[in-house]
Amino acid sequence: MVSSVRNLLVLTILAVLASTGYAIHCYMCESLTNPKCGQKFEADSSFLLDCSRIAPPRHLNFLIGRNATGCMKKTLEGVPGHPQFVRSCFFGDIRNAHDGCTPDPATPFVKQLSCEVCDKNECNSSGSLTPIAGAIILFFGVARLLA
Repeated sequence: MVSSVRNLLVLTILAVLASTGYAIHCYMCESLTNPKCGQKFEADSSFLLDCSRIAPPRHLNFLIGRNATGCMKKTLEGVPGHPQFVRSCFFGDIRNAHDGCTPDPATPFVKQLSCEVCDKNECNSSGSLTPIAGAIILFFGVARLLA
């Protein structure tokens, strides 16, 4: 009886970790089409996206098959004096944002002013390690009680 409860507990914790630990959720919008996405960002749940459901942009084809590692906010300027803000998932090494922040060569007339990356959900954001650590501690606590 105790071993079947322990096995069920292990499977439950593994399922929770697998489904929530690796997917990052980011805001995805452009200020050009939605003013809420501008410099004074107004959070809206319709902007939230599970980044595990999308592929890297076409100009980052060397990252095909890789999951998003963070979120990003780009500031672009197509018309001088009128910055555009783009929030999306980030693909690449979060510690070396250069590759993932590469401007799209299909829009050479658009100047990239900045590219900020982060690795937390909705930071413009990943499942934090805090819930995973909590689940692991809970697992060992319950396993010890059952032993």
